[in-house]
Amino acid sequence: MDSIPTAQAERSTRAVPVLAIHGGAGTLLRSGMSQAKAAAYEAALKRVLQAGQQQLAAGASALDVVVEAVRELEECELFNAGRGAVYTAVGTHELDACVMDGAGLRAGAVAGMAFTRNPVLAARAVLEHSEHVLLMGEAADVFAAGQGLEQVAPDWFGTPQRLEQLRRAQAGARGQLLDHDGQHAVTACGTDSGAAPLDETTKFGTVGAVALDAQAHLAAATSTGGMTNKQPGRIGDSPLIGAGCYANDATVAVSCTGTGEAFMRGVAAYDLAALMDYAGLSLKEAAERVVMDKLPRLGGRGGLIAVAANGEVCLPFNTEGMYRGVARVGEPVTVAIYGESA
Repeated sequence: MDSIPTAQAERSTRAVPVLAIHGGAGTLLRSGMSQAKAAAYEAALKRVLQAGQQQLAAGASALDVVVEAVRELEECELFNAGRGAVYTAVGTHELDACVMDGAGLRAGAVAGMAFTRNPVLAARAVLEHSEHVLLMGEAADVFAAGQGLEQVAPDWFGTPQRLEQLRRAQAGARGQLLDHDGQHAVTACGTDSGAAPLDETTKFGTVGAVALDAQAHLAAATSTGGMTNKQPGRIGDSPLIGAGCYANDATVAVSCTGTGEAFMRGVAAYDLAALMDYAGLSLKEAAERVVMDKLPRLGGRGGLIAVAANGEVCLPFNTEGMYRGVARVGEPVTVAIYGESA
């Protein structure tokens, strides 16, 4: 379990602005991985973190920063969100996303989208321009189009590697795969040959971001393409407030990645916040309770990223690895894949 304590936790009366991101959790493939392949994933994470760090340093809001970080991850086919999303059992794409602003507990989410290029932007549009919290399917795409968000043909989301992953899942009668078996390492989000650093047959494919800004506001965003070979209509934890995404200025911002059904049953993101609020646990204590104790008892594998109101960051996971990184204003950007600290 990783815990990244605050460095210079307070400047005046406020913590230093910070961004943390994740790109999914899963099983190690160290034995078959070259340094170049790992470096490609790390470079993609660093690009997103460095951009977010610059935004925070310039005074951008936590909400703006997490939405842009997730949008960039949706544009990179390394990750199972947006471009590079996995296929359902009938060869379609159904994308989910959620955004939550810790100021006022405002939230917006979408599920089962098929035409909107960036689901995270649709989720933010729901937050800002709808009286509702969650929209789904065709209606969500129609709403997004009405807000001026770019629409694309469904095949824009797919890649040859994702299609091969679906074929392997169906030919092997393996049921639903949690992420992209057959996905290759990439350079600058373009395909290359070779296995990814994490075992793509057991990797949980979600991306997310959490941030604390200079105004002491928190925000979280999560986006996913779901599970390879999933039943059409299946919705996981990512677009559900309190399960895969949560933010409250009083406590913490959280984005999860893992076995969605377990995170839903355990209301994982909100459970962490509640342990801090009602039980008075620290972020590290609450995260360990949720990820290492409560979720495994529900069959839950994966992890989460979280930033507390005091600026503390924690990135726990109960799998062998999780793509992750942290960027605090005024400090070097750090990224990691395996059990080493980010």
